[in-house]
Amino acid sequence: MARVRKRSTHLSKLCSFSCCRRAGATDEHARIGQKGYSRVVYCNEADSQEQIRLKYRGNYVSTTKYTAANFIPKSLFEQFRRVANVYFLVVACVSFSPLAPYSGPSILAPLVIVIGATIAKEGIEDWHRRSQDIEANNRKVEVFDGNGSFKETKWKDIRVGHLVKVCKDEYFPADLLLLSSEYEDGVCYVETMNLDGETNLKLKHALEVTSSIRGVETIKDFRAVIKCEDPNEHLYSFVGTLYYECKQYALSPQQILLRGSKLKNTNYIYGVVIFTGHDTKVMQNAVGPPSKRTRIERTMDKIFYILFSALVLVSFVGSVVFGIETKKDNGGNYGRWYLRPDSTTVFFDSRRPLVAAFLHFLTALMLYGYLIPISLYVSIEICKVLQSIFINQDQAMYDEETERPAQARTSNLNEELGQVYTILSDKTGTLTCNSMEFVKCSIAGTAYGRGMTEVEVALARKRGEIIDEALATDTAEPGGSVKGFNFRDERIMNGNWVNEPHSDVIQKFFRVLATCHTAVPEVTESGQIVYEAESTDEVAFAIAAREVGFQFFSRNQTGIQLHELDPSTGERVDRLYKLLHVLEFSSARRRMSVIVRNPENQLLLLSKGADSVMFERLSEHGRMFEVQTKEHIERYSEAGLRTLVVAYRELDDDDGYKLWEEEYVKAKTSVGADRDDLLDKLTDMIERDFILLGATAVEDKLQKGVPSCIDKLARAGIRIWVLTGDKKGTAINIGYACSLLRHGMRQIVITLELPEIEALEKQGDKDAIATASLESVEKQIRDGKSQVDEESSIEFGLIIDGKSLYFALDENLVKLFMNLAMSCATVICCRSSPKQKAVVTRLVKSVTNKTTLAVGDGSNDVGMIQEADIGVGISGVEGMQAVMSSDFSIAQFRFLEHLLLVHGHWCYRRIAKMICYFFYKNIAFGFTLFWFEAYASFSGQPAYNDWYMSCYNVFFTSLPVIALGVFDQDVSATLCLEHPSLYQEGVQNILFSWIRILGWMFNGVLSSITIFFLTTNSITVQAFRNDGQVADYSVLGLTMYTCVVLTVNCQMALSVNYFTWIQHLFIWGSIALWFIFLLVYGSIPPTLSTTAYKVFIEACAPSIRFWLTALLVVIATLLPLFSYKAFQIRFRPMEHDTIQATRL
Repeated sequence: MARVRKRSTHLSKLCSFSCCRRAGATDEHARIGQKGYSRVVYCNEADSQEQIRLKYRGNYVSTTKYTAANFIPKSLFEQFRRVANVYFLVVACVSFSPLAPYSGPSILAPLVIVIGATIAKEGIEDWHRRSQDIEANNRKVEVFDGNGSFKETKWKDIRVGHLVKVCKDEYFPADLLLLSSEYEDGVCYVETMNLDGETNLKLKHALEVTSSIRGVETIKDFRAVIKCEDPNEHLYSFVGTLYYECKQYALSPQQILLRGSKLKNTNYIYGVVIFTGHDTKVMQNAVGPPSKRTRIERTMDKIFYILFSALVLVSFVGSVVFGIETKKDNGGNYGRWYLRPDSTTVFFDSRRPLVAAFLHFLTALMLYGYLIPISLYVSIEICKVLQSIFINQDQAMYDEETERPAQARTSNLNEELGQVYTILSDKTGTLTCNSMEFVKCSIAGTAYGRGMTEVEVALARKRGEIIDEALATDTAEPGGSVKGFNFRDERIMNGNWVNEPHSDVIQKFFRVLATCHTAVPEVTESGQIVYEAESTDEVAFAIAAREVGFQFFSRNQTGIQLHELDPSTGERVDRLYKLLHVLEFSSARRRMSVIVRNPENQLLLLSKGADSVMFERLSEHGRMFEVQTKEHIERYSEAGLRTLVVAYRELDDDDGYKLWEEEYVKAKTSVGADRDDLLDKLTDMIERDFILLGATAVEDKLQKGVPSCIDKLARAGIRIWVLTGDKKGTAINIGYACSLLRHGMRQIVITLELPEIEALEKQGDKDAIATASLESVEKQIRDGKSQVDEESSIEFGLIIDGKSLYFALDENLVKLFMNLAMSCATVICCRSSPKQKAVVTRLVKSVTNKTTLAVGDGSNDVGMIQEADIGVGISGVEGMQAVMSSDFSIAQFRFLEHLLLVHGHWCYRRIAKMICYFFYKNIAFGFTLFWFEAYASFSGQPAYNDWYMSCYNVFFTSLPVIALGVFDQDVSATLCLEHPSLYQEGVQNILFSWIRILGWMFNGVLSSITIFFLTTNSITVQAFRNDGQVADYSVLGLTMYTCVVLTVNCQMALSVNYFTWIQHLFIWGSIALWFIFLLVYGSIPPTLSTTAYKVFIEACAPSIRFWLTALLVVIATLLPLFSYKAFQIRFRPMEHDTIQATRL
């Protein structure tokens, strides 16, 4: 008899799924089971044979770049993607052959040190990532064990099909299907900051059929099958079907809880694991940011090509001369008798001069390889990492309020910070706080709120009006101390509203604010009530209602409770509003409503929304205050405030409403393709005949220091673009408040809010509208360009709205538009979509061909941030999505001035000077080898000992150049901020222009000539030692090498602007290290030290000629640079020279 495994039978085996299929299923759900929709999950049966057979990934997550198995081969592959490293590897391999002019270990050792250091750095960084992975994988969650209890299990051990319990403030360990929660209707609140950067809570709700699965017995008996889409990166979509109790139910994103998000305001939920590990949506989205390279790096590649060309050229010249000289040795006329051409190897065979010349060419390629700086890459990386540490630790960019420092998320772009030509910025949350404050309101045609916003102050100053500082909202006394509430008006506060003529309207107004929202109250340990909601506006409204006397303190799925003042008795009473339906906000509807039943049993529809959609929905008898309210809204918009219209409607509790409610509930629970359209139609049907109560005005305040920061950036010559979703009027006024638009700046406004366009829109002819719009935008752009050309001495600011921008980006207009935009000091693009932001950023980058920086704080700014040369994320209210996609992160916009004008300026100067000096010192060293080769008839004999050459870049000249790249500064941070014009050195690329680069190269060649010819003429023409012996090959090489080390380090001392003890230690320590090396290496037996044995101790050190020659050569070599710097400072001073002179 066959053995049968005892386990629960799948309900899916007892029912035919096809017979359960509903006719109204969407097209997407009809694809279940097809390609891309083939995932099957057996709920609560992770250990079943059917689930195991599917072999889905486990929940172990790894974000490391390497594994233990592939670390060595993969990291080596990364290193040898660099052409220079490949060259040195080939040279190292060939150095073990007879062709090599020096020993193999002497060239292999520096390569191993340089590549080993870089690989070690990669390994350390990857180990940090691994540590984070270990921490995440070892978190614990409760998993149902099938025996009636939950067992704590590590995240990495979770499998598809497990039923888990997640408690409040815990992260979801995998992508889950929400089954139920502590609430009867199965809702829960989720924070998705790690996914999309939004800190506002999202409401999720389970299917009604599973919302009752909470007790141990119901969980134990729960069996179902999920068929859904395969793993993908789409965070906001999900297609699947739940097969449960012989029925099927369509699943939507509302039932999906994603890994990385956190459970909030809900004590616990139960869910089934659908996607695990790298199949989860957050991991599917985990792709690295686009690779960005700086302009200096790209220029450096060209310099390498030049040096490679120079290497080949000098090798070729030497080989030609060597071939000619070798040919002359044929026929018994031995000019170079010491090479024994009558009995020699193929390398000096006078009978085959072409072969000898070719082999010499290969030898020369290795010999002159020191023209290519082997340690440049690793030195630059070390400098950039240290620069990044200084950026991260800069107290001037530390935000005490949020306790967040600046962070260099990549060290590759440090110097690019000093070359920014254009900044493209978001507004909300970037220039402003994205923390709404209730400052004014219009109720029953009366304006309340006496303060002045920052925009109003800026406008008053623009008009030359006298400002009453006591009215500035920044100095608000009574309500200003409450976050989210900066409202001052004694007519409303402290219960005085009951004495107003329309106190009943005021009461209804604040009741709407206290109930028409999705906010959730939470009591802190101190007993205070704080609110969390999907938008900061709703939090501000709930706080405003509370401060006026309508405190929202409790919410569940069926009701909202307020603690409010009863005007008739003067006492505080609790009132319960039964919550029947929430008509949610959407960008298409631009309004949000709730249907409630108040304690008097009245059925009310309470609503708030944009004025463009609310006024047209007012009833005839509900327009009593329409004219005054519109005037107030216009005034609030001019003041830079965000406005919403507040209205209500009393519904008839009759068959008509019940019929609507039945249809609405039916539409909400439907899974048809027309579900959303049906809901919109039904909400539109009931959201009519409102009675106007008034309007709210909330302020998104400018961040601290924004105007002065923008002013300094503009004085630094940086062009600033603002890409915002605000209205044109609001954007212009904010522009004045934050100094984007300055007094005396002429405005060019491009808009399609024109009578002729509006008339065409009413007719509805789309083709005619498009044609007319395109022509209108083109005309406005041409008029603006002619205006700029005529008045070139005046600064211009360009303002363009979203519709106009759409047509301005047309392929026929885009070049004309960009020409106009780049002629303006400031550009403000209103009503811009995220896609338009990215497109504009790409255009600015390509048209200017200069460095662009994008700064934003929300997920809608990610495209713009990744498209720019440098992306800066603001770690603000909207979460971390922008930060996670950025290259640098700061807590406030004002820190941008310090990041660019100080660190950017310093990093650019340091890296530019460091690279130029690196090439200088290698050319100076490499060409001494060439001159010696010419002196020695191109015999292939190197001028120096093998280990002298190997240690040159690694020990004797590397540390000073790293110190230059980390510590040097032309002026202090204070002076950088006081003189923003200094920043133009980087924008104009003065320190890394081709003239400057070629000048340093020429100086290197000149230094090599001076060193070689002065040295040889000083010590080879007469007796060198006291006993009358002349200088031999080893003495000449040591003397010349000493001159090189002294010269390049003293050149460094001349190039440094700001000395620290570290630079002194590295410069003079490197020179001292060379002499210590001579003593130690020279004392090693000659089998190892070869030509260096006792040369310094016995021959050079006792000779006064050696020391005088070194001194003479150093002075002669430094003289050209010293003279040039003296001439430049005296007659052609740079900006920093002038500033330094004024400080003396």
